[in-house]
Amino acid sequence: MDDMKITFPGGKKVNAEFNGFTINTDQSIVNGGDSSAPEPFALFLTSIGTCAGIYVLGFCKKRGIDTTGMQIIQSMEYNSSLRMVEQINLKIILPDSFPDKYKKAVINSANLCAVKKHLEKPPKFIVTTT
Repeated sequence: MDDMKITFPGGKKVNAEFNGFTINTDQSIVNGGDSSAPEPFALFLTSIGTCAGIYVLGFCKKRGIDTTGMQIIQSMEYNSSLRMVEQINLKIILPDSFPDKYKKAVINSANLCAVKKHLEKPPKFIVTTT
């Protein structure tokens, strides 16, 4: 996997350059930023739902299932004393035309998400300076 370069373009903005893309982040106005881009934690949370989504999409495409009207609603339950997300809920909204025989399987496909798997068995973090 290629390295990711993190840059500081000004204000409360922190960007990541990776594989030819620049992913912009900023802080909300309340947190001293300009609200010009999502906050890093919001991107972390969206990576969970979109990762599950790519597995659901792949499952449907492989079986020729139309995804029109399909959505995933992600909600978070916060522990206010720890100030952390304690539970993440993914609700797959299926169109009426979705085959009943695949309802369990589409849930299983969402559970294959690599982001979710990394949260279940987190990597070690090593921070250094040069």
